[in-house]
Amino acid sequence: MTRIVHPIEQESFRRLRARLDTSGFAPFTRAVVERVIHSAADLEYADDLVCDERSLEVAHAALHAGAPVVADVEMVAAGITKREAVCRLKDAVAGPGLTRSAHAVRLAYEQVGPGAVWVIGCAPTALEELLVLDAAPALVIGLPVGFVGAAESKAALRTSGLPAVSNVSEKGGSAVAAAALNALLYKEIA
Repeated sequence: MTRIVHPIEQESFRRLRARLDTSGFAPFTRAVVERVIHSAADLEYADDLVCDERSLEVAHAALHAGAPVVADVEMVAAGITKREAVCRLKDAVAGPGLTRSAHAVRLAYEQVGPGAVWVIGCAPTALEELLVLDAAPALVIGLPVGFVGAAESKAALRTSGLPAVSNVSEKGGSAVAAAALNALLYKEIA
């Protein structure tokens, strides 16, 4: 089903492209970069995001084949507009050496198993926990935000060898993480 794009969104993307030439990006990367920039009105994401086109292609196919989506927090889940997301934060409890976000990742993995698309936009500890599980994800969108652990957890994601979208800086957040996933959901199957 073709998505109907509101005229305000069309104008926003026109203005984005007038300010930043995204034509040099590969198709899936371009979709992610533009959607993230649109969500944050932050052109710096063009240089900050780290995407692998082949990983995005594979994740796109997995999503359109029904792969489950897991969000670290309800705000990420709420921003995902075309798919229900699993979020187990309400069920999680903190313990010694374990944050609620990390425990929520464990609970979600027990529920969905391997092959999911993970969308982490809030908690660096959620991303750190995912990296120690044998989750075999279709994709990890790792865009947690903050001054403590965010950049480090994203660097660990990039060195993990997992298929991923991340960024280099400390910025990120629920809106940009959901936007990265939405870019893949909105992109029509070729």
